[in-house]
Amino acid sequence: MRFFSLIPVLLLLAACGAAKTATAPPAPNVTVAHPLARQIVDWDDFVGQFVAIDSVDVRPRVSGYLQSVAFKDGQVVKKGQLLFVIDGRPYQAALDQARGGAAHAQAAAANAHAELARGKTLLAAHAMSQQAYDVLVASQLQTTADLESAQAGVRTAALNVGFTRVTAPVSGRISDRRVSPGNLVTADQTVLTNIASLDPIRFAFTGSEALYLKYERANARGTRTSSRDAQNPVEIRLQDEPTYRWKGRMDFVDNSLDTGSGTIRGRAVVANPQMFLTPGMFGHMRLLGSGAYPALLVPDRAVVTDQTRQVVYVVGPGGKIVEREVEPGPIAQGLRVIRKGISASDLVVIDGVQRLKVGQPAKTTLAQIQPEAAAVQRPEDDGVDTVPSAAATIVADGAR
Repeated sequence: MRFFSLIPVLLLLAACGAAKTATAPPAPNVTVAHPLARQIVDWDDFVGQFVAIDSVDVRPRVSGYLQSVAFKDGQVVKKGQLLFVIDGRPYQAALDQARGGAAHAQAAAANAHAELARGKTLLAAHAMSQQAYDVLVASQLQTTADLESAQAGVRTAALNVGFTRVTAPVSGRISDRRVSPGNLVTADQTVLTNIASLDPIRFAFTGSEALYLKYERANARGTRTSSRDAQNPVEIRLQDEPTYRWKGRMDFVDNSLDTGSGTIRGRAVVANPQMFLTPGMFGHMRLLGSGAYPALLVPDRAVVTDQTRQVVYVVGPGGKIVEREVEPGPIAQGLRVIRKGISASDLVVIDGVQRLKVGQPAKTTLAQIQPEAAAVQRPEDDGVDTVPSAAATIVADGAR
C-alpha cells in the first residue's frame, strides 16, 4: 500500500523535470564578422548660396532723355561694352561753348604775357613805373588762372558728353532694361539695369561656433589646413546632383561671430567658365574636416543604443556574448565608423542582435562585411574614404 502511495509523487517529479528540460531556450543563431578596416577622412557639410563677386546697379552719370538701348536682356556683356545712349546734343553744345571760352581765355593769356614782356623792357629802361609793371604781372597771373579754369571746363564738358554713352562697368550677365528709350533719366538716381559677374562666382555659407572651434584647434595641432587658407579646397553639389562636381577653394572667413545666431560667415570661390552657376542658387558644400585616421566599419544595425551609451556585441571566450561600449562616427560606404571600443580581430554580431543575452553562448555564422555603397573619394586621397562628420544648418544670407 505504501508503494502505491509513492507513485503519484514520482510521476509529479518526472513531469516537472521534463517541463524544465522543455523550457530551456536553445542558443540563438547570429551572424558575426570582423570589422572592416579603413582610413577615413572626415568632412563637414554646409548649405549655402552662390553670390556674385560683383553686382552693379547701372546708373547714368548725366541726366537726359534715353535715346537707345544697345543690348539684349539677359545677355553676357564685357566690361566697357556700350549699353545705353542718352541724348548728347545738349552736352555737345556745352562742350563747344566751353571750348570757345577756353580759346578766349588762351588769347587773353597770350596778350597778358606779351604785355608783361614789353613792360619788363620798359621797366629796365626806367620808362615804366614799378606800380604799372606790378599791374601787368597781376594781369598775366589772372589770365593764366582763367585759362586753366576754362580748360577744366572743357574737360568737364567732354566727360559729360562721354557719360551720355553708358558702358558696362564689369563683365557678367546683364539683367533686363528698367527704362525704355524716350524716358528721362536722372544722374546717379535712375537704375537702368543690373550686371552680375559670374566667372568666378562665390559660395557663401555660415558655420556654427562649434565647427569654427574645431577647425581652429585642429589647425593649432597641425592636423588640418586652416579654413582661412585660400588654398583649402572645397567641393560643391547642386540640389539635383548626386556628386560633388564643382571644385573651388576657401576665400574668406569673417573676423567675428554673429552674436545673435552664434554663427560665422565663410566664403569659397568656384570657377564658372560656362556661367552655369547663377547668384541665388543653393548648394551643398563639403570642407575637409580632419586628417586621415584609421577606423573600423560595421553595419549600422550592429550598433545598439543602451540608454546614454552605444554598444556592439562581440563573441567572447567560450562563445559567450560580450557587450562593448563604442564611440561611433559617421557613415562611410553605408557602414558605421567605429572610432573606439573594438579591434580588428573582434567578431562583431552584425545580424540577430535582438535575440542575444549578454553572458550566454550563441551559435555563430561567420560572414564578411561588404561596403553597402561606393566610396566617394577625393583624387588626392588615394583610396582614403571621405565621410561627413558634421553639417551646418543655417543658410548663407548672401555676401556682405
